[in-house]
Amino acid sequence: MPSTESRRLGDRGDLLVYFATTQYDGPAGTDRHLADQLSRYAPVLFVDPPVSVLTLRNHPDLRRLADEPKLRVLHPRLARLIPWVVPGVTRPGLHRLVAPMMRRATRAAVARLTAPAGRGTDARLAAVVSTRIDDLWSAAPARRTLFYATDDVTAGTDLLGMPRERMLRHEARTLRTAGVVAAVSPPLVRRYTDAGYPAHLVPTGCDPAAYADVDTTPPAAEVRLPGPIVGFVGHINSRIDLALLEAVAAAGHSLLLVGPRSPGYQPQRFSALLRRHNVQWVGAKPFAALPGYLRLIDVGLTPYAQSAFNQASFPLKTLEYLAAGRAVVATPLPATEWLGTDLIRVAADPAQFATQVGLALVEPRPMALVARRREFAERHSWAIRARRIADLVALPGATRDASEAPT
Repeated sequence: MPSTESRRLGDRGDLLVYFATTQYDGPAGTDRHLADQLSRYAPVLFVDPPVSVLTLRNHPDLRRLADEPKLRVLHPRLARLIPWVVPGVTRPGLHRLVAPMMRRATRAAVARLTAPAGRGTDARLAAVVSTRIDDLWSAAPARRTLFYATDDVTAGTDLLGMPRERMLRHEARTLRTAGVVAAVSPPLVRRYTDAGYPAHLVPTGCDPAAYADVDTTPPAAEVRLPGPIVGFVGHINSRIDLALLEAVAAAGHSLLLVGPRSPGYQPQRFSALLRRHNVQWVGAKPFAALPGYLRLIDVGLTPYAQSAFNQASFPLKTLEYLAAGRAVVATPLPATEWLGTDLIRVAADPAQFATQVGLALVEPRPMALVARRREFAERHSWAIRARRIADLVALPGATRDASEAPT
């Protein structure tokens, strides 16, 4: 891997800094997909969430970061920074140190990755995009700044482990100081716009190319369930309504679970679910391995709980199932309603959810239907979402996209 000493990303005025809420090398989500696509328009410095020795101690899955270089050039148009901070930064008082430490690390990384601005030239970056509510805009002054809300953080304070009043203050400051505001779902757009911060709708997307060859990909060898198989791919945590998965399993359907699980989420109920002969959990898998599991899945599930946090979300998995040509059964969310398609079966009650799964399993899957699902997902690709973000921050080459509504 090339070192930062031998590689630069270009001129300072061309660089986009992306402050993320998720690690670049974690489960591939909104931040990574967008940063990868934005690098088509400008060189990108991806800034991971801050970590400390305490973070690594409490989250064994992140201990690999201890061996990672703080700054790495991943390819000629993308670099990744892991900012280290003092332990205990969520505690009162210490939390104030997070933003200054992240700003300092970012300024140092920008200096190493870009050529010095010439005398009399504009020393500002091309843009800063942030999905975080920390005070980070001054880390690297830019011509355009965009706050992109990928979750309703104030509705998820329990999930995020942060005091609600603190989150509200941080969010309000970020909205005031951002040049442009975008949000992932219609409810978030309405909330910000009603508060006096007009927001642009930029939903999550999918990577159709990643699933184009699902039907010819070798199936995951560890799956022992007989077909047809119902599958859930994603994080198993308090956002998921376990009752819906239990109902599907109780109906006798083979249920495959793919993804990490939060240890504290319903441990006894989850263990009981796994004891069923028709349920298998294979744990977390890298993004590149998912097609092997989707090859075996006939119906994909988006079993979100009916919480305020989820109502403001836009699940990636729904579009990913469609990109793989699979049927989808989801709980009712404004995001699903916005997609406006009969390709998604919707039910909230566990019994109704299981019924819809049964109907989806017996539905024929002709090539025309598979092609229609994939065509729909193609209209909601990450490339289209990134083009919208690039346009909002006026990156060169961004094609103006006046509407994100599906056609």
